[in-house]
Amino acid sequence: MKIDVPSTEPDRRRQSLPVLPHDASPLRDRHARRVTYLRVSLTDRCNYRCAYCMPAEGWGISPKADLLSESELVELVTIFIGQGVRRVRLTGGEPLVRRGVVTLVERLASLRGLDELVMTTNGHLLPEFALPLKASGLSGLNVSLDSLSAERFRRLTRGGDLDVVLSGLRAADAAGFRGTKLNAVVVRGENDDELPELCEFAWREGYLPRFIELMPIGRLDFATQAHVVGTNEMLARVRERYHLLPDGDVCGGTPRGPARYWTVGEGKWAGRRLGFISPMSDDGFCASCNRARLTSHGGFRPCLGSDDEVSLRDALRGGATREALLDLVRGAVAGKRAAHNMHDDAGTPRDAMTGIGG
Repeated sequence: MKIDVPSTEPDRRRQSLPVLPHDASPLRDRHARRVTYLRVSLTDRCNYRCAYCMPAEGWGISPKADLLSESELVELVTIFIGQGVRRVRLTGGEPLVRRGVVTLVERLASLRGLDELVMTTNGHLLPEFALPLKASGLSGLNVSLDSLSAERFRRLTRGGDLDVVLSGLRAADAAGFRGTKLNAVVVRGENDDELPELCEFAWREGYLPRFIELMPIGRLDFATQAHVVGTNEMLARVRERYHLLPDGDVCGGTPRGPARYWTVGEGKWAGRRLGFISPMSDDGFCASCNRARLTSHGGFRPCLGSDDEVSLRDALRGGATREALLDLVRGAVAGKRAAHNMHDDAGTPRDAMTGIGG
């Protein structure tokens, strides 16, 4: 499917910006970490209401005028690419509920200097969108899949339909997406007994399973320390069934993302991989952080574990020059914390994940 996108002179100028070498990024914090990976939320709306993502009473979605427009998103992402960002992940809310998402993907995918444009989705709309997303240049997918039990899945997502998500995964396969990552947030007493089953489903279908420690973001009643299952405990459960060897996932000597990987060493599933994202149990989790976030409202957050942000939207709409926007970004990155403080209730973000961007 070919999407026709109007061309403008400003867009052509953006696409011809000088491209920095992979080992050069002006966006360095005071701890010598380089920001090369930007997570961009397209909307705070979602067609699911996951218990660890938004309050039980729901989320007060923002007026459309408060969200970044398509042109504003492209403009800001272009600025970040010019500062050494090489990987962009589109998130939400649920990014596929944003009107015009396919056209936006095509515009972003065409930007010179961007190595990878990927998306995290709950998968519910993939039966409709998988093919046009692939045709528009999206290079990869992460799909949230917290349980293989339809009842559990419905409870955790507060109404989600497992069969539709599985159909979405099949549609992504048919569209040509390969190596799709399946993300499961592991919650004590909810799905912590399903890790081997989720692994085998993923391996059988050609996906990469990843298990995420629950984070107390948004100070939700559901997301408390009592619900957290640490990676060492997860590993012990998986090792009861498989022989695991430590693996790595680095690019140019720098971790590509927050996951750390293991490989099955022997048996039927030898060579298959799984990953763990361990913000709560790994004391060194933040040491190599290369990520920052742009919320759907245009707030720039150098750290997921902090409510600190600067509004690039307000600056952009106020007529700020590109250099002025860069000053805001550089100042925020310079002040990035050495590590999150989510072990302390007072240090956890008040904003829910659906508002920040997953």
